Amino acid sequence: MRLLKAFLFLLMTLAGPVFASGTPLQPLVDATAPGAVLRLAPGQYVGPVHLAHPVTVIGGPGVHLDGGGQGTVLTVDAEGVRVEGLRLTGSGDSHETKDAGITLTKAATGAVIEGNLLQGNLYGIDVHGARDAMIARNVIEGRQGHRMNQRGNGIYVWNAPGTVIEGNDIRWGRDGIFVNTSKRNVFRGNRFRDLRFAVHYMYANDSEVSGNLSMGNHLGFAVMYSKKVRVLDNVSIGDRDHGVMLNFTNRSVVRGNYVQDGAKKCLFVYNAHKNEIVDNRFERCGIGIHFTAGSERNDVTGNAFVGNRTQVKYVSTKWLDWAAEGRGNYWSDFVATDLDGNGIADGTYRPNDSIDQMLWQQPAARLLLGSPAVQLVQWAQSAFPALTPGGVMDSAPLMRPVEIAVPDWGKSYGG
Repeated sequence: MRLLKAFLFLLMTLAGPVFASGTPLQPLVDATAPGAVLRLAPGQYVGPVHLAHPVTVIGGPGVHLDGGGQGTVLTVDAEGVRVEGLRLTGSGDSHETKDAGITLTKAATGAVIEGNLLQGNLYGIDVHGARDAMIARNVIEGRQGHRMNQRGNGIYVWNAPGTVIEGNDIRWGRDGIFVNTSKRNVFRGNRFRDLRFAVHYMYANDSEVSGNLSMGNHLGFAVMYSKKVRVLDNVSIGDRDHGVMLNFTNRSVVRGNYVQDGAKKCLFVYNAHKNEIVDNRFERCGIGIHFTAGSERNDVTGNAFVGNRTQVKYVSTKWLDWAAEGRGNYWSDFVATDLDGNGIADGTYRPNDSIDQMLWQQPAARLLLGSPAVQLVQWAQSAFPALTPGGVMDSAPLMRPVEIAVPDWGKSYGG
């Protein structure tokens, strides 16, 4: 009897955690033939899981894989793997090993990660060296505790050429997508909320970020130390610092973007050269566009500057004309005429005068703005443009602004 009780106690001890936590998924994966499909019934599954051969894992409502707080929940380590319809939780806490909901290793060429829900993991998806991966229509909700800079990224892309990230909804954590030392990546049609940066480029060339929506983040789209990046048709609403930032970015295109209600700057251009900034709309920001640190030979045409407290911040001793081939930009604070009806204003727009430049260099001088001397200088410069110092001018201002629609899933901002 004593031996029987000991045996039953041992059996319960061994079996208890399995029934409490769910079904181990690794044996099911190992039993699936290469190239076959493993369809999971609703229920709780136990990780971590390592996919070391080509297999398709398909879940659905009620399929939940938990990593138990150890390492990465699911690691893809083979070519041609597909993971769809899983809820993944319970990664570890190590930034050194980049514990994630899903990790794609260098061997995971052509992996497809689609329609999953990743919640509360340190990193959502880590694309670590995999080529030509597709990350589509996932919902990624990162961590909210600790300081924002101590959290992981929604999707981290490192040295993963050809990665396409499309239609994902990413919230909380650190950066929505952080890409480092990669090329030929496309980030398209994603939504980002409550993050540090929505999209953060570092040393990532020949890539595209298009049709994305950034709402209520510290910064929308940051392109840094990169070249030949296409920033197209993105929307930034209520991002705290900048809607778009070009920092040491060269030979890139910023076109068709809409930045609205930024507390500081719609567009910040720092030491960036030979870029095309065309047909964007910058509206209701502290500064519409800020050029600094010797940014030169950039084309700035067709943009709309609407209701910004300061339309342009650019300090220079020489004139820089933001008009090309008879087409400039629209300025909401420019009272203009168009006698010939060609859509181009008859006069030249100069957004900044010597008082503006003095205030940027000596903010304390703002106390003198109401003085008769300052008002006399401003009147003289408006009446006699030759007295105005160098800076931005627009010799062919547009009479109408470019119109850019906000995507449907941006109309619920704050929800």
